[in-house]
Amino acid sequence: MTNINWRTINIDLLDPESPASFSTATLSPTVPSVSASEVQSLSSQIKQQLRRGDSEGALRGALENPPYGGDTAAKEVHLATVVEILQSIKQSEMSPILSRIYGSDGGVELLDVLMKYLYKGMSHSSQPSSASTRSMSPQPTGFSQIHPRGGGEGGGQAMSVLLSWHEKLVEIAGPGSIVRVMSDRRTV
Repeated sequence: MTNINWRTINIDLLDPESPASFSTATLSPTVPSVSASEVQSLSSQIKQQLRRGDSEGALRGALENPPYGGDTAAKEVHLATVVEILQSIKQSEMSPILSRIYGSDGGVELLDVLMKYLYKGMSHSSQPSSASTRSMSPQPTGFSQIHPRGGGEGGGQAMSVLLSWHEKLVEIAGPGSIVRVMSDRRTV
């Protein structure tokens, strides 16, 4: 009789309902692929709408068409467009715009997409840019001129705008928006 060590048998592989038995790919929703050129053309249409003075329409257009299936370049172009829109809207107009979007059909989903862009923008502006790391010069104190927060000069203004939008968005949509964004596997 063979000597079998029962402790080495992985019983999870024998159970059909075990987490080890299914692919984690089923957890991610399928999204249509989007090319960078499509995102670029959408970005130019949205910027044109912004130049005409329709900032709420431009924000809606950007939030209704997030490039979930796009490559990194497409997502970066769309992020830049959204941040440009957010920076162009006055602080006194933030709450009324968010309230109108929240009250419209599909408004909760749009505000969740906005929250995703706020977090993505905050993560990008907190990383030092490659230009600032190339031009660092050591100081007599031993410290270098690297600006870890805001990516150097001018990054603080973008972070301030994003934090203001985050504050207003949580006031209107509530903390549930943060939870939905953190648990959603689709990234912008």
